[in-house]
Amino acid sequence: MRRCPRLAPLGLLLALAGATCAPARADSVPLTRDDIAWLRRASFGIDSATLQRYRELGRERWLDEALADRDDRLPPAIRQEIDSYEAIATPPAELVRAYRESLRQVKAMPDGDAKVAAKKAAQVHGRELLRQAQQAELLHATYGSNPLKEQMVWFWLNHFSVYGHKGPVRLLAADYEEHVIRPHALGKFRDLVMATLKSPAMLVYLDNAQNAKDKINENYARELMELHTLGVHAGYTQQDVQQLAAILTGVGVIRPREAMRGPRMNRHGRFGGFDRFGGERPGVVRQGMFEFNPARHDDGDKVFLGQRIEGGGFGEVERAVDLIVKQPACAQFVSRQLAKYFVADQPPQALVDAMARTFQRTDGDIAAVLRTLFTSKDITATAGAKFKDPMQFVVSAMRFSLDGRPITNAQPLVAALNQMGEPLYGRITPDGWPLDNASWSGSGQMAKRFDIAGMIGSGRAPLFAPDGTPPRRQPGERPTPPALNGPLFAQAMAPWLSPRTKDALAQAKSPVEWNTFLLSSPDFNTR
Repeated sequence: MRRCPRLAPLGLLLALAGATCAPARADSVPLTRDDIAWLRRASFGIDSATLQRYRELGRERWLDEALADRDDRLPPAIRQEIDSYEAIATPPAELVRAYRESLRQVKAMPDGDAKVAAKKAAQVHGRELLRQAQQAELLHATYGSNPLKEQMVWFWLNHFSVYGHKGPVRLLAADYEEHVIRPHALGKFRDLVMATLKSPAMLVYLDNAQNAKDKINENYARELMELHTLGVHAGYTQQDVQQLAAILTGVGVIRPREAMRGPRMNRHGRFGGFDRFGGERPGVVRQGMFEFNPARHDDGDKVFLGQRIEGGGFGEVERAVDLIVKQPACAQFVSRQLAKYFVADQPPQALVDAMARTFQRTDGDIAAVLRTLFTSKDITATAGAKFKDPMQFVVSAMRFSLDGRPITNAQPLVAALNQMGEPLYGRITPDGWPLDNASWSGSGQMAKRFDIAGMIGSGRAPLFAPDGTPPRRQPGERPTPPALNGPLFAQAMAPWLSPRTKDALAQAKSPVEWNTFLLSSPDFNTR
């Protein structure tokens, strides 16, 4: 068999997939091409468990189960791994307190090598906490029992993007995913907006922690409307941005030591603040590290989106969010972003309109909007039109190649996303990573993707090394590549491989080449 060239890669890259030997026969009645096309969009990558559950339930009940969000299990080994991370196991206030204390101690040290080493150690620890947050999200995405929910967690993390390398955000990123985004990924959009609004990660990243009545900061107010809820061309004005910024004055973060004391419910049914004698401080709202401080709030009346909002403390914030999410522009914007992610760069307007009507009818019920999307003909009519972004590629490749086998080291997956230019919590600007095909299908991106496919397809990544170091091997010993040419491939891919892909991959000289060509093929990289 002649050796396949290195993919004439960059034009033809991803033009490969086929078989060096006859694929394993499926052990049950094959699913249809339409079934697989639907699952490739509804799931975060097909594995045997997803196929089995789909066969048991059928499409409608599978979707019902996913949208009901009652099952969010992880394999015990993966759950244990995530729970062992300091970034997950330690309350965010304690992480921030301890980090600031370490920096205070470093500052108090005399100049010299010891001080330099201590400062470096503190910085390394901060970066390690961010890496743990990245690994936790990748493990959830790869092993979560509800793959549609896992897609939505990733979608909202990107939609409500925060930058992990800004100040203490690296310490708060794990909490942001675990307790802000994840619980609301399939719930009401208003609740999701409010959760991000109260998140210390968001408030620090977009500077609202510094927004006070005597020093207005418009950053968060502008992005809340432009990027999170209404879009750019929604008819609001600069005055609306200014008025929302005034409404958001006093919305910020408290000192870690105060947050660690735990919240206490005041007589109004809110987590309130207390003065130094134990009495209530009127108007203060606290929850974790979040605080609304009326002393920093502009309590004058405002006019926002054409509506008068009377000065009334935190109630102004709630009223403003209500106004925003009830705007038809919000329904259109959110629906279009979802359709762009799942269907096409330019989704059919009729589909977006149908989703927007559901959004408005259900008060922004995310699950209901997704039901409209996934029961439409467009979800499979446009099959293959979306090119996977790096996160989708890595997660789907791991679901396909591991097929449920637990790993003990997710750092190679973090490194893969970094190499492909889409690091988790790594977007400096608040617009999130792009959703369009062109951003991820250039020749440079393809060359990197081919390398990652080779890493996964060869089995050389130290995914099963707890300390992240490759296992010791005898001279000449090679890692064992995953057996991708098995029942899962036979059921989910083999019947519908394109002729070009079959021809290209038929030339593969080894299982490693076969795996690499499969994972870098257009058949695998589109959905």
